[in-house]
Amino acid sequence: MESKESGKILAEVSARHIHLCQEDLEALFGQGYELKKKKELSLPGMFAAKETVEVVCKDCTASAKQERRLDKVRIVGPVREYTQFEISLSESRKFGERPLVRLSGDLEGTPGFKIIGKRGILKKDKGLIIAKRHIHASLREAEKLGLKHGQEVAVVLGRQGERELIFKKVTVRVAEDYRLVFHIDTDEGNAAGVKSRAWGRILKK
Repeated sequence: MESKESGKILAEVSARHIHLCQEDLEALFGQGYELKKKKELSLPGMFAAKETVEVVCKDCTASAKQERRLDKVRIVGPVREYTQFEISLSESRKFGERPLVRLSGDLEGTPGFKIIGKRGILKKDKGLIIAKRHIHASLREAEKLGLKHGQEVAVVLGRQGERELIFKKVTVRVAEDYRLVFHIDTDEGNAAGVKSRAWGRILKK
């Protein structure tokens, strides 16, 4: 069946970041700690926090076991019910880990990691993922575009004739407080020649 274009969409490239639950935030920064807002993000209520942490994983390559560290990992607020660290495939290879491609919150069976904050150190037994590319849409936007929660569509992105790509298996996530946006990671953005933001087109069968 031929794919049909159903609307323009803003694509945003998401660099590595971490989400924390309140319990873990307090373990890292102190009891009763609250995140300080640095910059508002496109999704309503979400923000890049001023706080950063250091994340450590074990490199279990054949050569030797050693710790690999990423410093100044930005925390994205507000706090969530779970702690989750999102990196790209390229970063995961340097990091010595093989995280799974997952939607946010789907953490069972994923690798663990260690977080170093200003007031404490925390070990997590799961939560390291490569975020599956996805679309956020409000109920109203989804209805207008004919999209349903959990549906998979394709998005055309990049300059036509240069690095234009069709991203398939893009999962649609619908909620009342969402705003229409297509999220990809830095690897996917680089492949399409997109640095931070660009306009794409949704395709569906």
